[in-house]
Amino acid sequence: MRLLAPAKVNLHLRVGPRRADGFHPLLSWFVTVGLFDKLTLEEAAAGLYPSRQTPGHAGAGGATEGAAGITLRCGLPGLPTDERNLVVQIASAWGNATRGERGPGHVGGVRATLTKQIPVGAGLGGGSSDAARVLLGLNQLWGIDRAADRLSEFAARFGSDLPFFFFGPSSVCSGRGEIVRPVPRPKVGWMLLVLPGVSMPTVEVYRRFDAMGLGREQDLRDDEVDWDAWTKLGSEELLPRLVNDLEAPAFAIAPDLGALRSEIERALGRTVRMSGSGSSLFTLYDDRGSAESGAAVVQEKTRQRALAVEVAPNFSDDLNAPRGQ
Repeated sequence: MRLLAPAKVNLHLRVGPRRADGFHPLLSWFVTVGLFDKLTLEEAAAGLYPSRQTPGHAGAGGATEGAAGITLRCGLPGLPTDERNLVVQIASAWGNATRGERGPGHVGGVRATLTKQIPVGAGLGGGSSDAARVLLGLNQLWGIDRAADRLSEFAARFGSDLPFFFFGPSSVCSGRGEIVRPVPRPKVGWMLLVLPGVSMPTVEVYRRFDAMGLGREQDLRDDEVDWDAWTKLGSEELLPRLVNDLEAPAFAIAPDLGALRSEIERALGRTVRMSGSGSSLFTLYDDRGSAESGAAVVQEKTRQRALAVEVAPNFSDDLNAPRGQ
């Protein structure tokens, strides 16, 4: 089974003060964008056995067997392929939870191969998207046939970004991310995505957020935003409305990132926002040509990687291929 896992961008992100359980409540408009990791899933004859690493150390092109016979391969140096990886965590848990529900011929393990295109630590949700897509894939591959809301509920225990990927491509998320309400795709169809190559530590960003005394409960009021109206706005009208409450703490930790954002805004003459806890930056355009022109300007002026990507794209893989393919 061949899968595509899209990146996400937080177009709008409000964050409240830390709760007693340690989580921060949020209100965020998530969209998928046209930047994808690639995954393949292949069933293998295996049973339940303890985790053990196969030749080649994890994160350097090796493969690691998870607790439910899940073997993950990825050639990206430094990326864990053992139980520290969300794909292995969620696939192992799902394998154990559904072992008695799978039909004949589907009781073995799974070999997964991951090709990364979404940068790690960029606020683009690559790890969460990979894990969600694998869960959807296993749900189909094993004939379990759980509905999206049930899968989302199962996945929420593994990370706050995961539930969105069962409902996208355009959704408003609240709570700590587990409450997902789909909204129409935005009229704005293209994004200039800047990838500085800096991995931002999410935990540190939130810690600095708390230290700076940021976060207001009133900013989380969903009924104060007309989301349907926002989806109909062009880029020039929408951009000034967008906020990311994590920009201030992220730029305090990485001043060069804040300076880069300002430099890009001057070069393009338009608002630039950060996605999630960083480090990716973005601005919006109404058409592909304008986004590609903006990307060329950013690469020339800043020497940073810049891509023109579609917002909330339609895409086809073995999960959602049109009938007959």
